[in-house]
Amino acid sequence: MTIVLLGSGNVATHLGHALIANDHVILQVYSRTLTHAQSLADALCAEAINNLAYLNTAADVYIVAVNDDAIKPVLSQLPRSLKGIVLHTAGSVDIHTFQGYVRRYGVLYPVQTFSVSKKIVFSSIPLAIEASNAETMDRLRVLANGLSGRVFDCDSRQRLALHVAAVFACNFTNHLYAVAAGILRDHQLDIDLIRPLILETAEKVMTHEPKDVQTGPAVRNDRETQQKHLDLLKAKPNMAALYQLLSQLIGKQT
Repeated sequence: MTIVLLGSGNVATHLGHALIANDHVILQVYSRTLTHAQSLADALCAEAINNLAYLNTAADVYIVAVNDDAIKPVLSQLPRSLKGIVLHTAGSVDIHTFQGYVRRYGVLYPVQTFSVSKKIVFSSIPLAIEASNAETMDRLRVLANGLSGRVFDCDSRQRLALHVAAVFACNFTNHLYAVAAGILRDHQLDIDLIRPLILETAEKVMTHEPKDVQTGPAVRNDRETQQKHLDLLKAKPNMAALYQLLSQLIGKQT
């Protein structure tokens, strides 16, 4: 298929390389910042544009891989005459956001965290798909199945729940890693000391229900230890409050 990437960030970068690896042709890469578009376009042997007036209107697929708040502004600038399928890659943006802008549309949501600097095996990423009609869904399924062995149908409500779950499992967890690193730094300790712990915790949930492998003072109802931890965090009331809330939630779960 011939494809135009509307976006040049983390998702667009990884998706673009996966598409090229599956013999698709990237015609253009769009970004409001031409240097960003050019950097990815050069890697994908595509044309870089920073103005949608120069959009190639003959592509098979247009993939909108931008920040959620930028999706509608991008859609509003697309020619109404586009015959190709227009997709977005967002977890929390309803499929109905396309209505009134394009005729054939869908969602290709990769359930993964992306960083440009970190390579990833795209074929192992679960891809949630949704489309405006059966014909478009068939075309989208062909595209998705070429990219990953884990493609599944997912309506907008399910996708929203999946995205919320992903925020808890990834974004919030990563922030807690940053909190932990800060506590260690404050006491002249290195995050390398807990990296094996982080890895073991992640590996456990690959084969077990998270609640079944919960450990720590909260699950043991070890009040004395929890109070010592809170005493250590006295100078940081937000962290202390977060510690208490999470401990209460763990206690209720058990």
